[in-house]
Amino acid sequence: MAVAFLINEMGQILFLQKGANSSFLAGHLVPIGGHIEENEMSLPIEACIREIKEETGLNISDISNLKLRYIVMRIKDVREVRTQYVFFGEVKGAAKLTESEEGSLSWIDFDKIPKHNVSATTKEIVSHYKALDMPTEKVFVGAMKSNKGNPQITWSLLEDWERTY
Repeated sequence: MAVAFLINEMGQILFLQKGANSSFLAGHLVPIGGHIEENEMSLPIEACIREIKEETGLNISDISNLKLRYIVMRIKDVREVRTQYVFFGEVKGAAKLTESEEGSLSWIDFDKIPKHNVSATTKEIVSHYKALDMPTEKVFVGAMKSNKGNPQITWSLLEDWERTY
Protein backbone atom coordinates (compact mmCIF):
# COMPACT_ATOMS: atom_id res chain seq x y z
CA MET A 1 0.00 0.00 0.00
CA ALA A 2 0.98 3.61 -0.51
CA VAL A 3 -0.74 6.26 1.59
CA ALA A 4 -0.41 9.99 2.17
CA PHE A 5 -0.89 12.05 5.27
CA LEU A 6 -1.76 15.37 3.64
CA ILE A 7 -1.51 18.39 5.93
CA ASN A 8 -3.26 21.72 5.35
CA GLU A 9 -2.15 25.21 6.37
CA MET A 10 -3.90 24.81 9.74
CA GLY A 11 -1.92 21.66 10.54
CA GLN A 12 -4.86 19.28 10.03
CA ILE A 13 -4.57 15.94 8.22
CA LEU A 14 -6.91 14.92 5.40
CA PHE A 15 -8.74 11.65 6.02
CA LEU A 16 -11.19 9.57 4.04
CA GLN A 17 -14.20 8.14 5.89
CA LYS A 18 -14.71 4.60 4.59
CA GLY A 19 -18.31 3.49 4.12
CA ALA A 20 -19.92 0.96 6.45
CA ASN A 21 -20.01 -1.58 3.59
CA SER A 22 -16.41 -1.10 2.48
CA SER A 23 -14.46 -4.34 2.02
CA PHE A 24 -11.41 -2.85 3.78
CA LEU A 25 -11.50 -0.98 7.11
CA ALA A 26 -15.25 -0.37 6.92
CA GLY A 27 -16.32 2.66 8.94
CA HIS A 28 -12.74 3.78 9.58
CA LEU A 29 -11.05 7.09 8.90
CA VAL A 30 -8.04 6.31 6.73
CA PRO A 31 -5.26 8.36 5.19
CA ILE A 32 -5.50 8.93 1.46
CA GLY A 33 -4.11 6.00 -0.51
CA GLY A 34 -4.47 2.39 -1.46
CA HIS A 35 -2.98 -0.50 -3.35
CA ILE A 36 0.13 -0.40 -5.51
CA GLU A 37 -0.28 -1.52 -9.12
CA GLU A 38 2.26 -4.01 -10.47
CA ASN A 39 3.90 -1.34 -12.65
CA GLU A 40 4.30 0.94 -9.58
CA MET A 41 6.16 -1.52 -7.33
CA SER A 42 9.56 0.13 -7.74
CA LEU A 43 8.12 3.66 -7.37
CA PRO A 44 5.46 3.66 -4.63
CA ILE A 45 5.23 7.45 -4.85
CA GLU A 46 3.56 6.97 -8.24
CA ALA A 47 0.87 4.83 -6.60
CA CYS A 48 0.47 7.46 -3.90
CA ILE A 49 0.03 10.26 -6.45
CA ARG A 50 -2.50 8.17 -8.41
CA GLU A 51 -4.50 7.37 -5.26
CA ILE A 52 -4.47 11.03 -4.17
CA LYS A 53 -5.95 12.03 -7.54
CA GLU A 54 -8.56 9.23 -7.46
CA GLU A 55 -9.71 9.85 -3.88
CA THR A 56 -9.43 13.65 -3.57
CA GLY A 57 -9.23 15.14 -7.06
CA LEU A 58 -5.95 16.81 -6.07
CA ASN A 59 -3.14 16.99 -8.60
CA ILE A 60 0.52 16.77 -7.66
CA SER A 61 0.71 20.53 -8.36
CA ASP A 62 -1.70 21.02 -5.41
CA ILE A 63 0.76 19.36 -3.03
CA SER A 64 4.23 20.34 -1.89
CA ASN A 65 6.92 18.32 -0.13
CA LEU A 66 5.35 14.91 -0.78
CA LYS A 67 8.05 12.70 0.69
CA LEU A 68 8.43 9.18 1.97
CA ARG A 69 8.56 9.26 5.78
CA TYR A 70 7.64 5.73 6.90
CA ILE A 71 7.73 2.14 5.72
CA VAL A 72 5.61 -0.15 7.89
CA MET A 73 5.79 -3.93 7.69
CA ARG A 74 3.62 -6.61 9.22
CA ILE A 75 2.77 -10.28 8.80
CA LYS A 76 -0.71 -11.15 7.59
CA ASP A 77 -1.97 -14.72 7.86
CA VAL A 78 1.57 -16.04 8.55
CA ARG A 79 2.53 -16.34 4.86
CA GLU A 80 2.12 -12.77 3.65
CA VAL A 81 4.31 -9.78 4.47
CA ARG A 82 2.47 -6.50 3.99
CA THR A 83 4.42 -3.32 3.32
CA GLN A 84 2.92 0.14 3.59
CA TYR A 85 4.75 3.17 2.17
CA VAL A 86 3.71 6.31 4.03
CA PHE A 87 4.22 9.75 2.54
CA PHE A 88 3.66 13.14 4.13
CA GLY A 89 2.89 16.25 2.10
CA GLU A 90 1.37 19.70 2.35
CA VAL A 91 -1.78 20.76 0.52
CA LYS A 92 -1.58 24.24 -0.95
CA GLY A 93 -4.20 26.69 0.34
CA ALA A 94 -6.27 27.15 -2.83
CA ALA A 95 -6.53 23.43 -3.65
CA LYS A 96 -10.08 22.15 -4.13
CA LEU A 97 -11.10 18.69 -2.93
CA THR A 98 -13.42 16.42 -4.89
CA GLU A 99 -14.94 13.46 -3.06
CA SER A 100 -14.97 10.04 -4.67
CA GLU A 101 -17.05 6.90 -4.30
CA GLU A 102 -14.44 5.69 -1.78
CA GLY A 103 -15.94 7.87 0.96
CA SER A 104 -16.19 11.38 2.36
CA LEU A 105 -13.20 13.62 3.07
CA SER A 106 -12.52 15.56 6.26
CA TRP A 107 -9.70 17.50 7.87
CA ILE A 108 -8.85 16.25 11.36
CA ASP A 109 -6.70 17.96 14.00
CA PHE A 110 -3.61 15.93 14.98
CA ASP A 111 -4.68 15.79 18.63
CA LYS A 112 -8.14 14.45 17.78
CA ILE A 113 -7.03 11.59 15.50
CA PRO A 114 -6.74 8.95 18.29
CA LYS A 115 -10.35 9.69 19.31
CA HIS A 116 -11.62 8.62 15.88
CA ASN A 117 -12.05 5.14 14.46
CA VAL A 118 -8.60 4.80 12.88
CA SER A 119 -6.36 1.76 12.46
CA ALA A 120 -3.61 0.88 14.91
CA THR A 121 -1.08 1.66 12.19
CA THR A 122 -2.47 5.17 11.76
CA LYS A 123 -2.40 5.77 15.53
CA GLU A 124 1.21 4.60 15.76
CA ILE A 125 2.37 6.70 12.78
CA VAL A 126 0.66 9.86 14.04
CA SER A 127 2.03 9.32 17.55
CA HIS A 128 5.58 8.86 16.27
CA TYR A 129 5.35 11.82 13.89
CA LYS A 130 4.09 14.09 16.69
CA ALA A 131 6.82 12.86 19.05
CA LEU A 132 9.46 14.03 16.56
CA ASP A 133 8.04 17.54 17.13
CA MET A 134 9.45 18.85 13.88
CA PRO A 135 9.43 18.17 10.18
CA THR A 136 12.18 15.78 9.20
CA GLU A 137 13.73 14.48 6.01
CA LYS A 138 14.40 11.14 7.68
CA VAL A 139 12.65 7.90 6.82
CA PHE A 140 11.67 5.43 9.51
CA VAL A 141 10.89 1.75 9.09
CA GLY A 142 8.48 0.14 11.48
CA ALA A 143 7.85 -3.49 12.34
CA MET A 144 4.36 -4.16 13.62
CA LYS A 145 4.05 -6.51 16.59
CA SER A 146 1.81 -7.41 19.49
CA ASN A 147 2.60 -6.09 22.95
CA LYS A 148 0.43 -8.06 25.39
CA GLY A 149 -2.30 -8.24 22.76
CA ASN A 150 -2.05 -4.58 21.75
CA PRO A 151 -0.65 -3.54 18.38
CA GLN A 152 2.65 -1.69 18.52
CA ILE A 153 5.29 -0.57 16.03
CA THR A 154 9.01 -0.65 16.74
CA TRP A 155 10.70 2.16 14.79
CA SER A 156 14.20 2.34 13.31
CA LEU A 157 15.82 5.07 11.27
CA LEU A 158 16.39 3.91 7.70
CA GLU A 159 19.73 5.08 6.34
CA ASP A 160 22.02 4.48 3.41
CA TRP A 161 24.95 2.85 5.21
CA GLU A 162 27.27 3.61 2.28
CA ARG A 163 26.67 7.36 2.50
CA THR A 164 28.63 9.55 4.87
CA TYR A 165 26.43 12.04 6.69
